[in-house]
Amino acid sequence: MDARFDGRTVLVTGLGISGQAAAQVLRDRGARVVTFDERATDADVTDAAALVADGLAGADLVVTSPGLAPAHPVLTAARDRGVPVWSEVELAWQVRVPRDGGDGEPAPWLAVTGTNGKTTTVGMLESILRAAGRRTLAVGNVGTPVVLAAVDPALDVLAVELSSFQLHHTHSMAAQAAAVLNVAPDHLDWHGSLAAYAADKGRIYERAQVACVYDAADPVTEDLVREADVQDGCVAVGFTLGSPGVGQVGLVEDVLVDRGFSRLRHTHAAELGTLADLAQLAGPGGVVPPHVVRNALAAAALALAHGVEPAHVRDGLREFAPGAHRIVTVGRLDDVAYVDDSKATNAHAAAASLAAFEPDSVVWIAGGLAKGAQFDDLVRAREDRLRGVVLIGLDRAPLREALARHAPHVPVIEVDAGETEPVMTRAVSSARRLAAGAPAGVPTTVLLAPACASMDQFTSYAARGDAFAAAVRALGGTDDAGRERLQEGRP
Repeated sequence: MDARFDGRTVLVTGLGISGQAAAQVLRDRGARVVTFDERATDADVTDAAALVADGLAGADLVVTSPGLAPAHPVLTAARDRGVPVWSEVELAWQVRVPRDGGDGEPAPWLAVTGTNGKTTTVGMLESILRAAGRRTLAVGNVGTPVVLAAVDPALDVLAVELSSFQLHHTHSMAAQAAAVLNVAPDHLDWHGSLAAYAADKGRIYERAQVACVYDAADPVTEDLVREADVQDGCVAVGFTLGSPGVGQVGLVEDVLVDRGFSRLRHTHAAELGTLADLAQLAGPGGVVPPHVVRNALAAAALALAHGVEPAHVRDGLREFAPGAHRIVTVGRLDDVAYVDDSKATNAHAAAASLAAFEPDSVVWIAGGLAKGAQFDDLVRAREDRLRGVVLIGLDRAPLREALARHAPHVPVIEVDAGETEPVMTRAVSSARRLAAGAPAGVPTTVLLAPACASMDQFTSYAARGDAFAAAVRALGGTDDAGRERLQEGRP
């Protein structure tokens, strides 16, 4: 039992994976748990109005899912009643247990957020830590819920991916080291403004112990570091694609180097690895895309803050394998490559994805839930890549209008929902027709990089990517060997 929770009533809102984990951990600590989810039939309460009228079931604490925006009536009622609202991440921080055989301290957290690149960076970090012999796990917004890892005494250190949603209701976390990879417009419907979104990202730096890692070329992330209230001795470490100054990690020709943690950093740079160690993430032409290098440098900086040796950075990067739905060639039809980057769920990610290809070579499948975003900057920056566009999903208008303004010469086909044939089958067929007009000998790619969330027509970005691959196979597409992985595709 835990005196903080024993006999207390805790309302858990949202019964997804993290909500179920939070409920179980709370019950194990003696809490009376009441669950609320408007879409889950096994929740104790499914009617928000009834829950509010009932005084939130007498809750002493609310642990909320990222699925509930701050303005949700249940969360508004909690604030009005003075009931604390925690994220599952805050709960995880509160219930951490000491490492077994350790010094009595819980496993430290190395935390990552950003609009794009979080999953890849946390995966790289996990691989580096494992190469160093640490018992670790990539958790949080990817994989295992943080709260389950926090109560596992067998782990030495956690590689924690955090979304802005999770950070919004996180109040006391003190990461050993934390990184904000980038900030670009996303989830503005949830946060209300870009400033509020950035501020929630910046919460990851609060109370940081050893290092705050940021993109030296991004003044937004640097400002978030400057504004953070960190612990004494915590340092700011920038990552750069250029030659690093003191207090940075960066790139000298094809070598990743450290001048942020190395003992001789004022005069020398310590080698961490080379671009060849990232060959499995290379894009077309065998070139490792810049955003992949940024991810690797951020992961390296976090691992170095934990005390990992440079050789382990190299070994971990070599061993890292990218996940599914991140610029993966799923088949070929008529000498046209069909590439799945369904995880490109916002404009920033889609821009990075399109940048991996040659000019006038891409038939782009895009659309879904725009989450309040606009696409003018994306289309303006990448219109030279486009041979044609197929629009799907609920929020086609912002993309259609941006294309009309900045790429009026590019043919666009819109695929409406509601017809008998599955939407992705019709999208792939339409893209195939657009690709057929390419001159002989010109490499052409049909790229699914939607720049939008998937939940309007699919259960997840993975389901959307799977539907794309299935549609390619149904039309006779042949698999590239092993579903060739090109690159991760997100900065």
